[in-house]
Amino acid sequence: MDEAGNSIPNSYIDWKHCITVECGIPLTLGFVRERLGIFTDPKSPESGRFRKLYGESHWQNVVQWFWQAQTELQSE
Repeated sequence: MDEAGNSIPNSYIDWKHCITVECGIPLTLGFVRERLGIFTDPKSPESGRFRKLYGESHWQNVVQWFWQAQTELQSE
């Protein structure tokens, strides 16, 4: 848990549940591609804030999970 008492996902399944159920955000191909564009852009202020707040390791996990989601969505 983080300082606010929120659980930070440690696996793809937990992350996907957090996005789709807890946050109520549909995990669509468009959404995934948009987030990948932001998270993989070294000049993105949003990506920089995320990395500073959650750390490099979690950022790498989240990027990998977005890639995994994209692969799953493309095969549907």
